[in-house]
Amino acid sequence: MEDHDTGAGASAVGMSGASPTQSAGPHTARFSRHAGAHQRHASQRQIGLSQADQHGDQPKGKTRKRRKRKRGRKVFARDENGAVPHAAPAATAASQPRSGPSPFDPKLAAPQRPPQQELPVFAALDLGTNNCRLLVAVPGRHGQFRVIDAFSRIVRLGEGLTASGRLGQAAMDRAVEALKICGEKLRNRKIRKARLIATEACRSAANGVEFLDRVEREAGLKLEIIDRQTEARLAVSGCGSLVERDTQGVVLFDIGGGSSEIALIDLTGRRSPRLANHIVSWTSLPVGVVSLAERFGGRTVTRETFAAMVDDVAARLKAFDGRDRLAHVLASPNFHLLGTSGTVTTLAGVHLDLDRYDRRRVDGLWMDRDSVDRMIERLIGWDFQQRCANPCIGADRADLVLAGCAILEAIRGVWPSERLRVADRGLREGILSELMADDGVWRNNGGRRA
Repeated sequence: MEDHDTGAGASAVGMSGASPTQSAGPHTARFSRHAGAHQRHASQRQIGLSQADQHGDQPKGKTRKRRKRKRGRKVFARDENGAVPHAAPAATAASQPRSGPSPFDPKLAAPQRPPQQELPVFAALDLGTNNCRLLVAVPGRHGQFRVIDAFSRIVRLGEGLTASGRLGQAAMDRAVEALKICGEKLRNRKIRKARLIATEACRSAANGVEFLDRVEREAGLKLEIIDRQTEARLAVSGCGSLVERDTQGVVLFDIGGGSSEIALIDLTGRRSPRLANHIVSWTSLPVGVVSLAERFGGRTVTRETFAAMVDDVAARLKAFDGRDRLAHVLASPNFHLLGTSGTVTTLAGVHLDLDRYDRRRVDGLWMDRDSVDRMIERLIGWDFQQRCANPCIGADRADLVLAGCAILEAIRGVWPSERLRVADRGLREGILSELMADDGVWRNNGGRRA
């Protein structure tokens, strides 16, 4: 499902870190700075080799002002902050011998403040089974960051993968075109660190590595295929701020296009700043909205078909050995589910009856058990055209949303909860949080405010 990016105005929060401070290995795009900070041209070389600095210029301070009062009174110069660095009676100043520059020379009286230090820029790219997503951000307050650019496009890279075991030509073409746009966005900024990942489609396809070689040649991006455990951890890292202090346990799930990651988080002990440190069990189901819809059908979904999808996922969850690791907190009012996928954001948008998807209203929204039941029942009752017509679903997701609801129903069956929190964030936010934390931007600046 698409994550409904709102663009450069969106903000995200994270608390985790797991990438080395130096160059982060083959999965991290490397960049070098041009000497001319005022030359704003994009490098034609591959991302990972060089790029132009579009943010090197600092805003010029206000022009220094000199002001005279009536004769015999003080003459003074103000610097750009309004402070008075030096003042003396005008008559005294005029009578001094001029063996050197006047003490009221503006260059001496109002020295310019050193240029403000640039905020470092970080980037995260996630190429999934259904979507290609990019976030570019700068650090903000401690543990937080501000998004300055974003991109999201449904590419359906995993289309037909379940049947053939290979990425299709048309699907790869769509993904490469989207990745070319991402490459241009990255080359137009001075990136301190970036991590570019590929998930289930490339992980399971027989030609996944071959496809990423093509991406490097044509889009200039070197992507890393991450394993399922890393994917689960990054999803958790991206949602730290949505887990409140009094929470005792959380089942966090990310329903993707080709796989679904589930992490059990126990917070009954001493709490670490990094939510991922509290994962006590996790699993990655090799089933997502694309693969499930392709096997059972997504356009026409009867109640019987929907029940069969739920049973399929429930059988996979039954084989998950660690599913009982939160049994001691399931009955607590301080236990809840936390969903980071397009399935739950779509449900939230339908629940709010939005005329247009609004991330600000969806991200962090609480839904109770009855509300989730009503929304799923409502969607099952709609035919394909009605799902297409809903502004929070649309034609791109109309054949996938019920498969996502079936996965959600199976999860709720294993871990029943009175509350579900919706997160319009995920892997990219987790990557950014980890890159920034390990780069020390929050530790070094004592809580920089962006």
